Amino acid sequence: MLHLVTVVDAAHDQIRFDVPHSARIWNYWMGGKDNYPVDREAGDAAVAVYPDIATEAKQSRQFLIRAVRYLAGERGIRQFLDVGTGLPTMQNTHEVAQSVAPDSRIVYVDNDPLVLAHARALLTNTTPEGVTAYIDADLHDPELILSDARNVLNFNRPVGVLFMGVLGHVATLDLAHSIVSRILAPMPSGSALILSDGTDQTQGFVDLCALYAETGGVPYTARTVDQVRQLFDGLDLVDPGLVTLTEWRPDPVEVGTINPIATYGAVALKP
Repeated sequence: MLHLVTVVDAAHDQIRFDVPHSARIWNYWMGGKDNYPVDREAGDAAVAVYPDIATEAKQSRQFLIRAVRYLAGERGIRQFLDVGTGLPTMQNTHEVAQSVAPDSRIVYVDNDPLVLAHARALLTNTTPEGVTAYIDADLHDPELILSDARNVLNFNRPVGVLFMGVLGHVATLDLAHSIVSRILAPMPSGSALILSDGTDQTQGFVDLCALYAETGGVPYTARTVDQVRQLFDGLDLVDPGLVTLTEWRPDPVEVGTINPIATYGAVALKP
């Protein structure tokens, strides 16, 4: 605990306490404690507008677990680049991957000082063989991300790239598509993309995005399902394709309780 307090205190001066941050709001919805009054206020206001958002936050993590488990277990991928990772919660990418393949190497990317402080303290290897690292970079700077990631990942071997609910914060679809393409460009055949984002399929979620923009946080665009699908251009979608997160290869215990949600996701392979 002393280590965690030290690292968080070191980042204290860089943290904005007056503006809500999506990673901290997400942490609040997930039942975490790494958030501030401004985040809780924004989170409660969001739930008032769209009550399902807290459930969708948890479903997003369940999708990540299933998708990473699939890539590590069935596709044999041993390297993961998690862009815009957010605050550590339950079953983070490295924990899932290393539980399947102990030698997995994971690089987390974020530029929020609180996220980075917790990453340094909590995102540590779960196995002696694995590697877990983090990069202080903005997702709008793919070249910096790739340059730093090369220190840990071997781009001659397949890499699983994750964009979990973050590309809605990118101003335009063209820019979001460019970011994904530039990150995947140096990756070899057999690499994979795990991507999810909120869509405009539910009016409550659209209203939530409008409310969040008014708080001063980085706006989030609820795109159409077809626009999200365009982010997978040039890749081969893994069955069942782009679907709501609850519909992507649910675990047997989840069958029978599947309800469509506003967040869609998919896993795709690079030919």
